[in-house]
Amino acid sequence: MTILVAYVPRPEGRAALDKGIEIAKRRQEPLMVVNAGPGGQQEDTSLAAGFEVEQVEELLAAQGITAEFKQFVRGKSAVDEINDLVESRDISVLVIGLRRRTAVGKLILGSVAQELLMTVSCPVLCVKAAGA
Repeated sequence: MTILVAYVPRPEGRAALDKGIEIAKRRQEPLMVVNAGPGGQQEDTSLAAGFEVEQVEELLAAQGITAEFKQFVRGKSAVDEINDLVESRDISVLVIGLRRRTAVGKLILGSVAQELLMTVSCPVLCVKAAGA
């Protein structure tokens, strides 16, 4: 089985990454870290820049676990990419980060975390960043 982390380059993404590493070490399971977004003309703040990808890959390499980083920018939403991975791989748990949002913010913008909670077929662990 594999632990899947949905990563975004924000404090909640780092919290999810740290928890995923902790679980992978404890369970001695492989870790897959995924950063995904539709791409296109608009700048997507959920996509990690090149230097951030390198930092995550270096961190994973230093952990002494089997780990890989994947970034998808192929026109599909992050939710669709993660659901596809959950359905095609043997995922034991999905780790996602949560950020504090107002009720109006959730209503207007929706929530990737909420959609993942409602759609994935594996257990989901939600973590908050320190101070959130």
